[in-house]
Amino acid sequence: MNSATVRNLLVRGMLAGLAAGVLALVVAYLLGEPTVDSAIGFEEAHSHAHGHEVELVSRSLQSTAGLATGVLVYGVSFGGIAALAYCFALGRVGRFSPRATALLLSGTALLAVYVVPFLKYPANPPSVGDPDTIGKRTALYFLMMVLSVLLAVSATLLGKRLAPSLGTWYATVVAVAAFAVVIGLAYEFLPVINEVPKDFPATLLWRFRLSALAIQTVLWAGFGLVFGELAERMLNPKPATVASGRTVPTAS
Repeated sequence: MNSATVRNLLVRGMLAGLAAGVLALVVAYLLGEPTVDSAIGFEEAHSHAHGHEVELVSRSLQSTAGLATGVLVYGVSFGGIAALAYCFALGRVGRFSPRATALLLSGTALLAVYVVPFLKYPANPPSVGDPDTIGKRTALYFLMMVLSVLLAVSATLLGKRLAPSLGTWYATVVAVAAFAVVIGLAYEFLPVINEVPKDFPATLLWRFRLSALAIQTVLWAGFGLVFGELAERMLNPKPATVASGRTVPTAS
């Protein structure tokens, strides 16, 4: 793959990330923000601090412009990174079309980058978590994420290595099983963090975590669909039909 193709796919990846970010923003605003407001209300109602702290950024600004900026910048950034990963994966993970490869990449990334770490260290709303342990919690989460990504790559390489002798189906089963076993061991040996207050509403906690999972699912699924379509049109252009009925190939 030459540099011009990589550059064009990178631009399309960033555009697809922006489009996916818009979809995720809608979900975040409709599902995520109400739970954040409820969690903040719980925190304020149970705060023992005296007086009022100066609010540097208003809650209304955080939930609108701040939310939009964060989600869209994240969408563009991860779209560019995912496009570069796509350039490496295309043709190396199997004989899939550009569209199918994009969907496979986005689904695998959702699993490795978010779902696996989420199951061990799920997202928590405001008022949940000790401020003194935020560094430890952040480090453990990123450790779990890096481990998951490395194991996903290793499982893919293992499956490709075993495919000639076991066949694609059994090689995939062995690779997935190996991934699950090692992730299970990581779940077992990494420390458990449970700092949810005893009187925190379980329903609110569940709704917040579900909305966080929904945002990421929409983001990655939207990227896979949009980028897959853009990559398919670029890499496998359809011939253009002229008035005489003849077809001529379109320029890539």
